[in-house]
Amino acid sequence: MTTLRALVVAVLVAGTFSLAVAKLPPPPPLDDNAKAAAEEKKAKDAATAAADAAALARAQDRVAAHYLAEQRAKGKVVTPQMGRTAQSAPAAAAPAKTPARK
Repeated sequence: MTTLRALVVAVLVAGTFSLAVAKLPPPPPLDDNAKAAAEEKKAKDAATAAADAAALARAQDRVAAHYLAEQRAKGKVVTPQMGRTAQSAPAAAAPAKTPARK
């Protein structure tokens, strides 16, 4: 019986929420100042994301160097299995065209 009550309450809450959201007016169109502020925020967020990615890469490099130094101190030989990074990967070459068959 308790499960049935919980199910009925959940359905009522979901229905009420959907009605409330459906009645909200659409957001007003952006004016020039708001568009400029949005573009500035987008650029700032992109710069922050790039800085965060660079900081993460530096931290990962420090951890890897520390690990390799520890393993060398123990006398173990470790060869890093590193894949290509965005900075070291060459630009993708255009695929070779195959001659047309007759």
